[in-house]
Amino acid sequence: MTAASAPPVGAIPLESARELLAARMTQLTAAIVQPADACLGRVAAEDIFSTIDLPRTHNAAVDGYGVLAKTLADAPATAFNIVGVARAGHPYKGVIGAGESIEIYTGAIMPAGPDCVAMHEDCQRNGDQVVINKSLKPGSNMRPPGENLAKGEAVITKGQRITAALIGQIAAAGHKDIAVQQALSVAVLSTGDEVIEAGNRLADGQIFDTNRPMLRALLGDPMLDVSDRGIVPDKLEALTAAYEEALATHDVVISSGGASDGIEDHTQAAMQAVGADCAFWRLAMKPGRPMAVGQRGHKFIFCLPGNPVAAFVCTKLLILPLLTVLAGGIMAAPLKFSLNAGFSHKKAAGRAEYLRAIIADGAEGQEIQLHGRKGAGVISSLTGADGLVEIPLDNVGVTPGMRLNFLPFADRSL
Repeated sequence: MTAASAPPVGAIPLESARELLAARMTQLTAAIVQPADACLGRVAAEDIFSTIDLPRTHNAAVDGYGVLAKTLADAPATAFNIVGVARAGHPYKGVIGAGESIEIYTGAIMPAGPDCVAMHEDCQRNGDQVVINKSLKPGSNMRPPGENLAKGEAVITKGQRITAALIGQIAAAGHKDIAVQQALSVAVLSTGDEVIEAGNRLADGQIFDTNRPMLRALLGDPMLDVSDRGIVPDKLEALTAAYEEALATHDVVISSGGASDGIEDHTQAAMQAVGADCAFWRLAMKPGRPMAVGQRGHKFIFCLPGNPVAAFVCTKLLILPLLTVLAGGIMAAPLKFSLNAGFSHKKAAGRAEYLRAIIADGAEGQEIQLHGRKGAGVISSLTGADGLVEIPLDNVGVTPGMRLNFLPFADRSL
């Protein structure tokens, strides 16, 4: 490893690690075309524009009666003659005169003549006439052409993740098939002589593999194609071979644990053996301090800590945003919002902490409360948690009422 590629000395803050790696990354995926309704969660491979004005014409925003606003203003007591009906998909073809009205329903095209719609509940109908009991201005309760989207307006930009709402908007804009990025190929493996598959009988000193199934679930995302590379013995030669084989067929390799001599030495040696430069090997965060990242060409190796909570937190806060970049997407930092702390916590400056937390009702509204035990290996602290509370790098202790950032888990949001 050259001096230029040597990893930073000491622990690196999470935000700095994210920026450092994102600057090194290039898109590794190619574009494919497929039906838009099969693209949930995928990354848009190009800008998509509306083929039409949406709506295409003036239409009614409510059920009611279409009239000319000036006639109503000049003679509020006018009994308008109802000359026809307009429904969505069944427009009225005639012209509506000054003293006339059209019975119209939401989404129906406005016929020639009326320039406003009186809501049904503001009207008094008597046979084929209607009196409107509310003043209206031109354009009231009408949707103009292009109110939702104008023809040629961008529906989605390249690199955006496609949501259910965007699938609806894409269809409304006239597109059936769209270009998206192929899924990024990711290999996941666990390491450690003590680690065995769940379902087997434990011998003394053995533990069930927690991280690999958890990571596969965390990475269960449409933009990713995840493959399971099993459990690798805790030996340098075995880890080196596992990295080499996985890099040959995948864009990214994610391993966890497996460092009997310390994650710094063991992992760096294996990465160096496969020709990968180590970007860093410590994060200034808890849990998650012993984490290494290597780069070979445009491909990356992420070596997570063996403790399940640390592996979970590092994947959520660091790896997933970066995989979006490699998959051709726009990286977005995890959502966070500020709330009062409902707890006390001792902490030394020098690294950020991410504790499992819930949102609960306090004396002054909703507040953050800690959930479960704090250890990096206590995976039960994740179950039932609403998210993570972020205690900043330079913070030296939390007292009740202090404002802190809360990062919600996706399964606790809408």
